[in-house]
Amino acid sequence: MLERDPELGEGLEPERFAVALARSQAATIRIPRGPWVPPASWPAKIREGPGLLVLDGFMLRRVVVGDRASGELLSAGDIMRPWQREDSVASIPRRPAWRALERVQIAVLDADFARRIAQFPEIGTQFVARALRRSRQLAVNVAIVHQPRVEVRVLLMLWHLADRFGIVRQDGVLLPVRLTHTLIAELVAARRPTVSAALAALERSGDVRREPDGAWLLPGRPPLVPLSEA
Repeated sequence: MLERDPELGEGLEPERFAVALARSQAATIRIPRGPWVPPASWPAKIREGPGLLVLDGFMLRRVVVGDRASGELLSAGDIMRPWQREDSVASIPRRPAWRALERVQIAVLDADFARRIAQFPEIGTQFVARALRRSRQLAVNVAIVHQPRVEVRVLLMLWHLADRFGIVRQDGVLLPVRLTHTLIAELVAARRPTVSAALAALERSGDVRREPDGAWLLPGRPPLVPLSEA
């Protein structure tokens, strides 16, 4: 795992990194593009481990409440625990759903993996840091969807995603994941027709551009308008 994700070993001295590298083997699972239904029951050995680590690809996690859904984009470095559900104590019914936006590869970090790397607390610290990063990104998502203008929401969300997933080019920052209007609507908590109109306006203004393969290009700079004026 440290070969695929060296950041997990940050803080380890070279000698300890080499030992951790040899002990960090994990099984992998490939998820084809499309809806993914996690197993109804996971083996205890998996449930007792850190979780599932995304190695590559993009996964959309959706939560449906009533007739509305919110989305969260996951990719390389994110930890998932699809068996960790709180439905039994939730007052508000919700329905989780998963979709691989392209082929996704995940590593199964089970209890055996946890025991093998137990003497390397630096790796556990990285897992905690990533969980906190994910919670902070969700907090930014919430702030974005509170913007009153959908056009502003869409532009801010695309730049927010580009901060992590973007590829810098001479003509702008490319967001390589193929986000449809419907998926963007879920990310910004708006109706799809409204998002389509917002994207059309942003394309006319030159703030975004749709590439032939479906990716999004941000040709300019991040929006500098104070949020209070948005």
